[in-house]
This record gives sequence, structure tokens and C-alpha cells, in this order.
Amino acid sequence: MTTTALRKLIATSALNITLAGISAPLLAADDGPIRVGILHSLSGTMAISESTLKDEMLMLIDQQNKAGGLLGRQLEPVVMDPASDWSRYAEQARSMLTGDKRVDVIFGNWTSASRKAVLPVVEELDGLLFYPVQYEGQESSENIFYTGAAPNQQAIPAVDYLMGQGVQRWALLGTDYVYPRTTNEILEAYLKAHGVADDDIMVNYTPFGFSDWQSIVSRVKDFGSQGKKTAVVSTINGDANVPFYNELANQGIKASDIPVVAFSVGEQELTGIDTAPLVGHLAAWNYFMSVDSDANYDFIDAWVAYTGNKDAVVNDPMEAHYIGFNMWLKAVESAGTTDVDAVKDAIIGVTVPNLSGGAATMMPNHHITKPVMIGEIQDDGQFSVVWQTPTTVAGDAWSDYLPASKNLISDWRAPLRCGKLDVERMVCEDGAGAN
Repeated sequence: MTTTALRKLIATSALNITLAGISAPLLAADDGPIRVGILHSLSGTMAISESTLKDEMLMLIDQQNKAGGLLGRQLEPVVMDPASDWSRYAEQARSMLTGDKRVDVIFGNWTSASRKAVLPVVEELDGLLFYPVQYEGQESSENIFYTGAAPNQQAIPAVDYLMGQGVQRWALLGTDYVYPRTTNEILEAYLKAHGVADDDIMVNYTPFGFSDWQSIVSRVKDFGSQGKKTAVVSTINGDANVPFYNELANQGIKASDIPVVAFSVGEQELTGIDTAPLVGHLAAWNYFMSVDSDANYDFIDAWVAYTGNKDAVVNDPMEAHYIGFNMWLKAVESAGTTDVDAVKDAIIGVTVPNLSGGAATMMPNHHITKPVMIGEIQDDGQFSVVWQTPTTVAGDAWSDYLPASKNLISDWRAPLRCGKLDVERMVCEDGAGAN
């Protein structure tokens, strides 16, 4: 048997050898640390959201190492700061997968623009990316696990909730990049399918870091003063949320008049805002810090202890990393190796606890099951859950509401391994990362 073949056998089994009468694992090339890439912006416009995720990953790695590591080896974090520059995410992902400290997995990204930049890199170099943030769907990659919400796990239920509250006019406000534009394309199709007229839909996009909200908020105020109950659906990302919410307060827009439901504002973002004038506005997520469960309280206690900050908050993308990290650990343990192909096969069907007292399962389309929650902003910067799905919802990679994708599914199980299967024609249109 060649050395290479022997190492593969060791990596995929519990092979032991006996030396001098003592049974010990034959570690060969796998006796070093297991490296975990952390690719989150620590500077620039997205640092307000992403820096916390870096710290959380360091905490989870530290906890795992104290518990004995993984496969008898310690985990070593490899941290990079792409500085809110989408091209740097790609460059640093490539460095993580080809450098002297090649990582076995990457946990990272926030915006879809950054994920789109990293996708061809992890596919080319056969890396693994766990992506923890809600996104627009319309994508499936064998090398990415989408632990944040797809539109059917956040945007569509949020609109359904508001319709049930009598909303008839819709202001779709977003940051100008792929996630808001694609999400709003889906929402426009969904609204029109439910009888909403073109004149009752307002769409507006602003750049990252945008701060001059006076005229746009004034337009929203006028749009909502024409006799029909109006709501804002916000896909505004990053630090632009702070001046946006401040301007709502400046212009006296109350939740009882024009409620805002946000898809990218959680507890972390509210730490920079005076929430008193915003009480009653909403956010749609799959987890809130205020949920009542033992798992949640344990996680919060661990986070407070790790940060040394008694006022530290947790949020939905942190839960997504918590779930994704534990799924990866379980898949590696099951496979007996960090080998990418083995982990991809082992992780489908893996179920781990979530933080709201239930469980999350990795589906064949590399999305997970999640509860959907609508939270109302309180004056203490927390959310009170006002609505929740009775069961978890499986994420849909391809929207049923757009003609181009209504017949598409994704299934990465062997032998199919297809990211874009047209179930009407039973044709695999594109095996990876299709849009």
C-alpha cells in the first residue's frame, strides 16, 4: 500500500496500530490542528454586523477545544478581515484555501455580494463555506451551506403577516446590491399575485453607508398618507440602518402609522440606535435573543462570560453560525475526517439543536429547517415575538414565485448531485452555483 493510500485509509476510519502492546491512533499527516477560516469584515460599513460573528466563532472554537477538540485534534482559527470589500473576500478565501495554513472549512460573509465573490473560489478549490445570513435564494452550490434564511423563511412570511394586519401599500427599501434587488423582485411578484396594484408598490435603493435619508423618508411618509395602510419592507444593510431609523423618528413616523419590517436589523444593530421612538416597528428573523428556552439562556450566559460584557447581545446570524458550526462538527465526527467530499455527504440529514428550543436539519439542497418569527422592537433594544410559525420551515433555494425558477429544485445527494434540477423536464440545468 502506498503512503498516500495509507493516509486516506487512516483519515476515513478508526484504524489503530499496536506498538509494544499499546494501541494508539496512527495519525500520520493528520496530527496537526484542524484549521477553521473566519472570513468576516472587522472594518468598513459591514463591521457593525460582522465583527460580532468573528468573536462568536472564536468562542465556539475555544469551547470545542476545551471539550477535547475534534477527531482528537485542536481547532485553530484563521481570521482575516476583508474590510467590507467584496473582491477582498474572494482574495482572502483563496488565501485560506491555498496558503501555508490551509483551512478545512470557512465560516463567513454577510452580504450576498461578498458571497457571490467567494462562491467561484470555494468551487474551484473545493472548499466549504458556511454562510450565516438571510439571502435572496436563486442559488445553489455544492460547496456552500446556507444556514441563514431563504426568502420563504423570512420575506414571504413577513409579507403574509403584514397582509393579515391590513397592509395594502408597500414601500420596498433596500441597499443597492443583489440581495435586496432579488428579494424585492420575488416580493413584487408575490404581491402582484395577491392582487396588489403597481401603484401600491414603491421601490427604492440606496448605496452602502447611505446617510442622507430625509427626502426618501419624506417620500415614504407621503406614500403612506393616501388612504391605504402602508408598511415599509426594509432590506437596508449595514450601518445605513442607523441614520434611516433616526430619520424615521425625526419625521415622526410611528409604527402605528407606517410599520417597518426589517430583514437585516437585529439586536446588534439596535445597540447603536435610540430605540424609544421605534417601539412597535418589526423585524423578521428565525431567532431572537428574547426567546424563552434553556438552550438560549445557556448561549447568552456563555457569550456574556466570553465577552466580559454584561450588556452583550446575540442575534439571528449568531444562531446560524452556532447551528452551522455544530452541524460541521457532527458531520466531521461521522465521516471521521475533514475531507471535503466526505463531509458534504455526511452533513445532509444532520440534525442539531437550535437556540429556540427546537432543532435544525440540513436538507439535500444545503439549506436548513428554521422557525420563522416576527419580532416587535421594545424600548430596551430587544424584540418581543408577536408571531411564529407553528413548525420549522425548510429553506427553498429556488423561488416558486418567479417564472424562471418555479420548476427548479436543488438536491446534492448522490447520484443526482444537481443544484438546478428542472423537475418538469427532469433536466439538471447546472450542477453548481447557478443563477
